[in-house]
Amino acid sequence: MNRLIYFPQLFAEAGTVVNALGGYTNAHTGAVEGFTPGSTDLGPLNKTFFETDMLDNTRDQMIYGQLGMKQTLPDNEGTSIEWTRWQTLGRVHKLKEAVIPTGKKMGIVAITVSISQYGDYVAISDLSKKHGVHPIVLGAEEELSASYALTYEELIRNTLCGGTNLLFAEKTDKTTGAVAGQPSSEAELQTALATYNCNVTGRMLAKAATQLKKTAKMRKYEGNYYVAVVHPDVAEDLRLNDQAWIESHKYDASEEIFTGEIGRMHGIRFVESNLAPVIKAEGQTYATFKTLIFAKDAFAIVDPEGGNMQLIIKNEDEVGGPLNQFGTVGVKGSMACKILYQERMLVLWSGSSYSDVEEDNLGLADYEAA
Repeated sequence: MNRLIYFPQLFAEAGTVVNALGGYTNAHTGAVEGFTPGSTDLGPLNKTFFETDMLDNTRDQMIYGQLGMKQTLPDNEGTSIEWTRWQTLGRVHKLKEAVIPTGKKMGIVAITVSISQYGDYVAISDLSKKHGVHPIVLGAEEELSASYALTYEELIRNTLCGGTNLLFAEKTDKTTGAVAGQPSSEAELQTALATYNCNVTGRMLAKAATQLKKTAKMRKYEGNYYVAVVHPDVAEDLRLNDQAWIESHKYDASEEIFTGEIGRMHGIRFVESNLAPVIKAEGQTYATFKTLIFAKDAFAIVDPEGGNMQLIIKNEDEVGGPLNQFGTVGVKGSMACKILYQERMLVLWSGSSYSDVEEDNLGLADYEAA
């Protein structure tokens, strides 16, 4: 007869120290030995999970940010970042037999911008963490990532509003739709809105694509398209009034779709954002809109992942005061944005069907004073 012989100490040592996220746990007694600051342990895994999740959440909410050339931010390289742009070469030579042509001169332009650091945090009481129904640290991470993305999006948008390659929507008769001219300035557009429609139309988008083809050449995004960031008011005008509009859900399944993409028309793919500029100065009757249309690499940003974006979690033992009553969850990172090629982006000024009721959203926020 076979007997099971139990050796009580056989596996005791294996359960004495169990590596866990909360500390070193004794599987037999349940005792937990906390991590020692600076030691080699598994504590960072918890933070790494949240940090990765925060980066994903931030990217998912960035519309302008996904369209820029992304630059990582190495350590110990100063408080500014330098991007370079090549000067465009002319046509190649027609060769003559046995004759060496004169070589082209190449040029490079250095574009420097200062790096700014942004951050925020929330304090969470020990009772909230212990007794709260919802996972409050996870909620803080989600809200902080949304706040970080909003700040970066506004910084990028405000920088891109400095685009100098402009186009103004045509004036059309409100009854017949006949074209009655084209404004050449924001002031003329404001005046025209009192009498005419100055909405973005398929005709204007065809003009915009043509203008970019002339200035940006064929510098298009993957899939051979330019990309525009459009306000929902402007997008509604396009969807309802132009048969050339193709909804994004009707694309071929193999086509990559940008975050927020809603459709395409005349070689331009559209992503929708509430942050697309709406301008209505004090005393103005009508709001005007800026639809920013980009060719590839028109502007550059510091990539959040490569910009030292950090999720910083401090537990009660570190910051909670003499009674360990609260911890903190914070986010910190460096941001910078710069237009590299004015000719690779176009600012399409227009009105919309909501010009008489829409409010200004540009609000060039002074984050330095926050």
